[in-house]
Amino acid sequence: MAGRVVLVGGGPGDQDLITVRGAAEVAKADVVLYDRLAPNPIELARPDCELIDVGKIPRGEFTPQEQINALLIQRALTGKHVVRLKGGDPYVFGRGGEEALACMEAGIPFDVVPGITSALASAATGGVPVTHRGLTQGFTVVSGHVPPGDPRSDLDWAALARTGTTLVILMGVLNLPHICHALLEAGMDADTPALTVERASHPDQRVLRGTVSTIAEACADANVQPPATTVIGRVGELDLSGQS
Repeated sequence: MAGRVVLVGGGPGDQDLITVRGAAEVAKADVVLYDRLAPNPIELARPDCELIDVGKIPRGEFTPQEQINALLIQRALTGKHVVRLKGGDPYVFGRGGEEALACMEAGIPFDVVPGITSALASAATGGVPVTHRGLTQGFTVVSGHVPPGDPRSDLDWAALARTGTTLVILMGVLNLPHICHALLEAGMDADTPALTVERASHPDQRVLRGTVSTIAEACADANVQPPATTVIGRVGELDLSGQS
């Protein structure tokens, strides 16, 4: 009998921000495939659980997605309860859809446990809401892993500059100068507030504030490294980081 695969969103990184259901699935798993942005599975899994690191390092070592899919199916075909533990939410730039399709094609039953995406958690831990009455009526989440104008990009950055929504950029550290330039070229006000949140929810989280015309240089000067999220929009006028 085939086992089962559960795609679990582990949240933005803090061990306490995985959902109750997500933690329960990891606790009963026979196998956990995890990435570098997921909560530490050692603290959640059974001592006899097989832990497989399939993390991807930006511009560094990575496990091909096809290999991850194959591992999920191979372990499930032996009757095991397999958890794919990811950072954030499986279906928000997490390739969870690809893994779900692979399970379907192989006839493997699967479930999805949503997680708190860093697109929202980064803004919140950085001290801003992505929506706020009187400032913006929506938000747009995009990937910045390829720059504007790149043949691989299908984003209309000029249109994004005109939406009036909060713009949340994931995976955009390397290309942030090009992204900000494209937004300014499209007419976005140079004084539009912006902030970048590095390692959101972790004890060493950093928040850099500026404007769309200054945030890229500020990040470069501070040597910001992934994972980091940039939030651009009027909500950046607020600082609701609270008191510890």
